[in-house]
Amino acid sequence: MKKLQGAHLRKPITPDLLMTPSDQGDVDMDVDFAADRGNWTGKLDFLLSCIGYCVGLGNVWRFPYRAYTNGGGAFLVPYFLMLAICGIPLFFLELSLGQFSSLGPLAVWKISPLFKGAGAAMLLIVGLVAIYYNMIIAYVLFYLFASLTSTLPWEHCGNWWNTGRCLEHRGAKEGNGALPLNLTSTVSPSEEYWSRYVLHIQGSQGIGSPGEIRWNLCLCLLLAWVIVFLCILKGVKSSGKVVYFTATFPYLILLMLLVRGVTLPGAWKGIQFYLTPQFHHLLSSKVWIEAALQIFYSLGVGFGGLLTFASYNTFHQNIYRDTFIVTLGNAITSILAGFAIFSVLGYMSQELGVPVDQVAKAGPGLAFVVYPQAMTMLPLSPFWSFLFFFMLLTLGLDSQFAFLETIVTAVTDEFPYYLRPKKAVFSGLICVAMYLMGLILTTDGGMYWLVLLDDYSASFGLMVVVITTCLAVTRVYGIQRFCRDIHMMLGFKPGLYFRACWLFLSPATLLALLVYSIVKYQPSEYGSYRFPAWAELLGILMGLLSCLMIPAGMLVAVLREEGSLWERLQQASRPAMDWGPSLEENRTGMYVATLAGSQSPKPLMVHMRKYGGITSFENTAIEVDREIAEEEESMM
Repeated sequence: MKKLQGAHLRKPITPDLLMTPSDQGDVDMDVDFAADRGNWTGKLDFLLSCIGYCVGLGNVWRFPYRAYTNGGGAFLVPYFLMLAICGIPLFFLELSLGQFSSLGPLAVWKISPLFKGAGAAMLLIVGLVAIYYNMIIAYVLFYLFASLTSTLPWEHCGNWWNTGRCLEHRGAKEGNGALPLNLTSTVSPSEEYWSRYVLHIQGSQGIGSPGEIRWNLCLCLLLAWVIVFLCILKGVKSSGKVVYFTATFPYLILLMLLVRGVTLPGAWKGIQFYLTPQFHHLLSSKVWIEAALQIFYSLGVGFGGLLTFASYNTFHQNIYRDTFIVTLGNAITSILAGFAIFSVLGYMSQELGVPVDQVAKAGPGLAFVVYPQAMTMLPLSPFWSFLFFFMLLTLGLDSQFAFLETIVTAVTDEFPYYLRPKKAVFSGLICVAMYLMGLILTTDGGMYWLVLLDDYSASFGLMVVVITTCLAVTRVYGIQRFCRDIHMMLGFKPGLYFRACWLFLSPATLLALLVYSIVKYQPSEYGSYRFPAWAELLGILMGLLSCLMIPAGMLVAVLREEGSLWERLQQASRPAMDWGPSLEENRTGMYVATLAGSQSPKPLMVHMRKYGGITSFENTAIEVDREIAEEEESMM
């Protein structure tokens, strides 16, 4: 960058507008970095990638459970309210940052270099999540292959991994079908298959003694990373095409499971249990916190995936419309998934003769124990099992694409000259490194480490990062300036609703979530196993490390400046000189001629020369210029 600026000062350059096309040569090649980064090949690529990123495993195995434990149908009231207060505004804010700058989670902090540590914290969080998230995909692949048989291996007892407590619960119901036998001292075949065969957790004494590597899981994890690498090999140009399948096919399977589920006997019993409103729950603060947590984690705000995807958009992509499509589509998908899950659980409870709440679980317990057990009770059980796990696979891969693309984009944007030409090689190295770091999750005690990562890697640290991002953009950079940037990009300014949420409602909600998570802190556990103190401390340090990156980044930014401490803080908090749209033709007002090697005095003239005339976006640029001039006059 300094070489470009030095050459610009040493050698007089004819302004771009005075040069003929033959005179220009390869001038733009050193300036137009966006062309090197690549872009989506179509608008639908971006939309489907966002849908695939947001609609993940949590929609299937967390939302339905949270809904029925927090008031059933009444839970939808705080859920959609939190979506409006917290979900939609933060989603739009992150997309706007990425699209306006065409930069990843690290380089985007040219907006205010003082807060670049928040970008580093994002990368740490998403890196830790990507390690264990792909292990979950490996479990899904394991079950997917296990479903390719005429009889599911977890259907009956009598296998080498089963114990004397194993009981095929389907045959345990008494003749009258109403009163169940005492099942508390027994274990289902699917539960022993999961814990004793897949995990082989009996080979570990706890998190401190993980035991041996399970080579079947190790190979499944390797396959998961190979799939992810092949899909992101060419960046968004390849992953943008894969999502046409991985983002849409789960809906087809979900629809099939839903139709099959609601036609089963006892299905209405499960659906009624899922949706019956219990409005007295709304008086509990826990329900509102649970709703906000579900929105926060389901939309994937703060992980950098949304910002990364938006950075590959064209400058005038209508992300305002896309925000509502993705966020509302994500909510509707969660509700539909609840119908598909609880209709089958209702059938299962009727077959076993037990209440629905005794078979309903969340997380891995639902995906790898309860639902597989329910599949054994259906005709053509291997077929339905294969469909279910194939749906989980496609749901998980979309999110994993985003995690990896976030890391690769962030680092290559920091070192574009070295890494962009070798982006595929760099992506491969990242996948190999993360595979090696994830090998501990394939051991006998790997589930203990997975639970620890899941509980702490993206807990309070992620909330601190999002709060910092929100305050830095609206308070330090300035809400007026940010809205003006969006006006330049989309042709209109965000309304009062978005401004109020960005300034007050969203940060206040996230702060309440942060305080609640600290006050209601509970040590990690897996079944009856309680984690030792050193493991809890390790998890807390994992979360604190991402938080500490923010003040560490501030320290580095301040030390790079000159003057007194206050002057350094002021200089570090101001946008960098080259902050703004990546293409010179999109720069107007304060962003004119601020790119390194910039030649054109007015990017608007570049637009007119290239496209012949003034479009609605050039009219917007003129309006923004006029507003800036009026503000400057009023200040003088």
